[in-house]
Amino acid sequence: MGKGRIEAFSDGVIAIIITIMVLELRVPEGASLAALRPLLPVFCAYVLSFIYVGIYWSNHHPMFHAVQKVNGAILWANLHLLFWLSLLPAVTHWIGESPLSAWPGAMYGMVLFMAAIAYFILTHVLMRHHGADSTLARAMGRDVKGKMSVGLYLAGVALAFVAPWVSALLYTLTAAMWLIPDRRIERVLSAES
Repeated sequence: MGKGRIEAFSDGVIAIIITIMVLELRVPEGASLAALRPLLPVFCAYVLSFIYVGIYWSNHHPMFHAVQKVNGAILWANLHLLFWLSLLPAVTHWIGESPLSAWPGAMYGMVLFMAAIAYFILTHVLMRHHGADSTLARAMGRDVKGKMSVGLYLAGVALAFVAPWVSALLYTLTAAMWLIPDRRIERVLSAES
């Protein structure tokens, strides 16, 4: 099957996820700058989650650009990723309303962890479908940054119960690590042209 519908569907779901997150932001109660203070944790959680959704979207796009076709397993692996990403608005709201609390911090990290695992599965299902010599397989290499992210999310989940601020810092540092664009697929595609 062609890949156009999976790309369009994924883009739509990601746009809805971002829309739901922004709808959780409230207008300050009052007209002074001090009225913004209680909303700061919610806004910070929104910004971090927006960055994470952007990271997934900006890596999903070149990954699907590097492949030519999809099958049922790929459709389900993609839905698995979108499922975990669709939980981001809920945990974002929870952690924003209860900043530096153990369970919200741990659940935020679990959603990030499961989204990373789902992305890993999707990548491997795509590589298996297209072969070991495919553009995507050559581009992915050892995926050190992806594996490191999974470890940081797990550490963040565990630390949420001991040092919640360290947990939040790990989630933020992991996002910052991915803000540096991953150019592996672009490099391989350019070399093939």
